[in-house]
Amino acid sequence: MPDLRLATFSCDVTPPVGHPLCGGWIEAVRGVDDPLKALGVVLLGSGQPVVLCAVDWCGLRNEAHEAWRRALAKAVRTSADRVAVHCVHQHNAPFADLEAERLIQRAELPAASLDLRFFDRVVEQVAAAAQDSLARTTPWTHIGHGQAAVRHVASNRRILGADGRVRFTRTSTTRDPKVRAEPEGLIDPQLKTLTFWNEGRPIAALSYYATHPMSYYGDGLVSSDFCGLARERQQDDLHVFQIYFTGCAGNITAGKYNDGNPRNRPVLRDRIRDAMAAAWIITQRHPIHDFTWRSEAVLLPPRTERSFTTEESRRVLANPKESRARRNNAAFQIAWLERIKRPIDITCLDLGPVQVVHLPGEPFIEYQLAGQRMRPNGFVCVAAYGDGGPGYIPTAAAYLEGGYEPTVALAGPRSEAILHQAIANVVNGIR
Repeated sequence: MPDLRLATFSCDVTPPVGHPLCGGWIEAVRGVDDPLKALGVVLLGSGQPVVLCAVDWCGLRNEAHEAWRRALAKAVRTSADRVAVHCVHQHNAPFADLEAERLIQRAELPAASLDLRFFDRVVEQVAAAAQDSLARTTPWTHIGHGQAAVRHVASNRRILGADGRVRFTRTSTTRDPKVRAEPEGLIDPQLKTLTFWNEGRPIAALSYYATHPMSYYGDGLVSSDFCGLARERQQDDLHVFQIYFTGCAGNITAGKYNDGNPRNRPVLRDRIRDAMAAAWIITQRHPIHDFTWRSEAVLLPPRTERSFTTEESRRVLANPKESRARRNNAAFQIAWLERIKRPIDITCLDLGPVQVVHLPGEPFIEYQLAGQRMRPNGFVCVAAYGDGGPGYIPTAAAYLEGGYEPTVALAGPRSEAILHQAIANVVNGIR
């Protein structure tokens, strides 16, 4: 029988004063409301080690995501395809795309999106924390799972009119009471928690929920925001290591329940934390003797419209009269187009009664719900915001419905069928 062991690691990844936030699109760091963390577990005893890591950053794209996975793989002596790194996606936080930043720095009047030396230092520190954790592993004999509905947090961002096109967009901060009054729309109300146990003693808890995790941002004050704060409160109360992963929240925000008033942050925090506490109480435990890791590499096709081509993006990047946001976004588009022949890994940790699916970009909630339907008798947790290269991953229909997300999504409509097939393969072990 395999000897299953688990290690946990934590590292501060808070950017310094003056560092760009959200890719340089908003005010840079001028202070810290609460620190940002990279939190992870290393699972050992069934093949090469597996690493699950969540980072309080806005995004890790392309080469930046690959660098993080390679560093963690080397630190724990495994292969990069057995490392899942995901961002929680707070916006008062760094956004990393190494090739895009190099393109920006070579352009006239560069507007930085990332400090490359800070990035390298953070990756080195997180890898060192993971390596050090191997000296203090703990046996795990059981897993647990529980879920609870989150009340009055998530709402669908895309409100369709009678013509089937987007009538309103409900952003994280929605001040128009008429738009907030619209129904929640399609969401996944359940927060799912996976726990690891050594007999009757809990070792670590990993929670999964789908919403953009912002109450307010753009003021230069770094914060893990309401989901990160809920995670910290749960850990303080239980004294059990906690990680939080954001699910398929590409079209999900707290906008129905948030008008941007700073007083809403602790309210939203407590609603997430209440669901964490409820899921903990009803946790069902199962003995476990091994686990399976499945991976499928996919190539997501790019957009074909002229505005998404390398030529047009280079024109925008080279024009100092364009806005900072448009120029930086052009650099991100070029970086994506230069990496699209390098596959993205879709992976699944199968623990018997529990499956954990790891997805790239900002997928719509439909992908999460589809993944759960593919394993109807399982307990399927979904972590999105892995490799952020493709940006938003809408459904194919959404490109015809309009709205915000298709205007910046870098992967094309054919990505839906490819991603659905890959999810089905890894969730059910189909070759």
